[in-house]
Amino acid sequence: MKNGISNKVLALLKFSMAILLISFVFNACQDNNLEIQQDFPFEVEIMPVPGKIAEYEKIEIRISLITPSNFNGTTYNVRYFQYEGAGQLQYDNEPPYLPNDEYPLKQKQFRLYYTSQASDSHQFSIWIKDSFGNERRVDFEFDNAS
Repeated sequence: MKNGISNKVLALLKFSMAILLISFVFNACQDNNLEIQQDFPFEVEIMPVPGKIAEYEKIEIRISLITPSNFNGTTYNVRYFQYEGAGQLQYDNEPPYLPNDEYPLKQKQFRLYYTSQASDSHQFSIWIKDSFGNERRVDFEFDNAS
């Protein structure tokens, strides 16, 4: 009789351990809060630009986007708005940008060209936004060179 009870207790103990092990496995696999970071904030680095510009003069603005890590799916757009003066901003030899329209950037290091179209002072801002909604603003101000 003792042997029969011991076998029943041993079987019950094995069954309990199997249930406990299965519950651990299922609970470990139910973590729906696993986060993979894709949204990396960025900084904008601008090389120095002149403080003065003459009418019809073109200046180069060298821009680098600095990110702590790279995620292949991130895209960047640029737009600008002119507060004072008259001029055109463009990427390389492409047509000039229209104010407040967004344009895709092809790489993280690029050059924009601003051409003065007035003998006034110039003030404008460039906004760069990534595909996650992070946005950086850079302000430019040029006095009349004449």
